[in-house]
Amino acid sequence: MKRLLMLVCTTVAIFLLVLAGCRTDADPHARETVEINPVSLSLFRPLPAVIPSDDNPLTDDKVALGRMLYYETRLSRNHDISCNSCHMLDKYGVDGQPTSPGHKGLRGDRNSPTVYNAAGHFVQFWDGRAGTVEEQAKGPVTNPVEMAMPSEERVVATLKSMPEYVEAFKKAFPDERDPVTFENVGRAIGAFERKLVTPARWDKFLQGDHSALTSDEKKGFNHFVDAGCPACHAGEYVGGNLFHKLGAVKPWPDTTDTGRAKVTNQEADRMMFKVPGLRNIEKTGPYYHDGGIGTLEEAVSRMAEYQLGKTLDREEVQSIVIWLKSLTGEIPGEYIKAPPLPKSTSRTPKPEKS
Repeated sequence: MKRLLMLVCTTVAIFLLVLAGCRTDADPHARETVEINPVSLSLFRPLPAVIPSDDNPLTDDKVALGRMLYYETRLSRNHDISCNSCHMLDKYGVDGQPTSPGHKGLRGDRNSPTVYNAAGHFVQFWDGRAGTVEEQAKGPVTNPVEMAMPSEERVVATLKSMPEYVEAFKKAFPDERDPVTFENVGRAIGAFERKLVTPARWDKFLQGDHSALTSDEKKGFNHFVDAGCPACHAGEYVGGNLFHKLGAVKPWPDTTDTGRAKVTNQEADRMMFKVPGLRNIEKTGPYYHDGGIGTLEEAVSRMAEYQLGKTLDREEVQSIVIWLKSLTGEIPGEYIKAPPLPKSTSRTPKPEKS
């Protein structure tokens, strides 16, 4: 009886081993090892924990003030729009619309890009008209189509009407006699944005954890490289480090927006745009400067066709998209919580719809 029991157990064990082997062989990815060329990886670097500035040192008080101002709708003419209205921090820094509604529902002609990781880009705006996030933060406040404040003086008067803001500016800029200035509005918001970073599995992979990516994601990265995409999309931010002509190989079908030429008035800058960073690209559509492309697959296909002169098949496009999704990072939930804001006083300018 004992020998019979041992024989049955041995038979069952062998059967299970054979079954396991069959299952492994049935899975085409189970034993597959996808190699990535180290030279290709050398073009990329992990995100920094914070994006510092020599001209705007970060302090807790400055960041706290910047967080308040980021959510402050009274920086708009009708008290109904804040930075977060178009760059929603709980939605990866975008509003999901081709172009964003501003004062009285007016819309500009360009898509609102994400603020996450943007402080590390070499310039701001699609046309590069601002060099830093500190400078960029001031632009929408007085833009008549966006927040539409009539003047910088109105911004300062609004903030000075609330004692809590006056005190917060004193803490953030302790060495200044009169710290409530329009310039310091930009510096505070910029300080807050310099900590809006979203580390992803891609960063873990770059730091040596080869299990952080799946085989399919590694394949997708190899397709991304083979297509020639890193010529523009590389570095910590997988882009955001140069201008490039839209329609470099094949003329772009819509040339209504001439890009950087609007700023420089130079023919050489016609259709030149800042190359966007691809961090969180899965979450930040619709795509391109006009928000004219709705899906990531179409965006990848268009880039290959118009920028590289290549026609990627459906499998190649989908493979690249699989890797791009590994760039989706973690939103810093605690850091972006909307803070309590001061109450208006009798001196606070009233909202204006006109």
